[in-house]
Amino acid sequence: MTSATTMNTALEPVHRERLMTLAREVAFEPGGRVFEEGRRADRFWIVRTGTVALDLHVPGRRSAVIETLGHGELLGWSWHYPPHLWHLGAEAVSPVRAWEFDAEQVRAVCAEDPEFGRAVAVWVGRVVARRLHASRVRLLDLYAPYGSGSLL
Repeated sequence: MTSATTMNTALEPVHRERLMTLAREVAFEPGGRVFEEGRRADRFWIVRTGTVALDLHVPGRRSAVIETLGHGELLGWSWHYPPHLWHLGAEAVSPVRAWEFDAEQVRAVCAEDPEFGRAVAVWVGRVVARRLHASRVRLLDLYAPYGSGSLL
């Protein structure tokens, strides 16, 4: 995926390199839960390979898939904003390899290096804005009489 919200395009090389010093490699099997809605958001991931579905609990029904994420995308942004709780759940759809980051450690580095912290905050904010826009378009597809059309 080529997007202004992937780490490789959103962060300058110096900030990307600094962030990657905090990464560790992890893997998830298909059907494995990465995180659960309402639980503490104490880490986040950059998807290297595979696909992850973001889902929302629907009482009395199966969880609704809200979005799927793949290569280069940020998985999890709730770690960045208090109260640091997941607003959705996430499940591996296929075998997933990812870089995992400890949220407390990244927030500490952001606090000690304001330039790095601003870069990370802008990146995470762009991810949230893009996903909010995508959710609005999907809502229009579901509920508007003429489909998504234009938001303006």
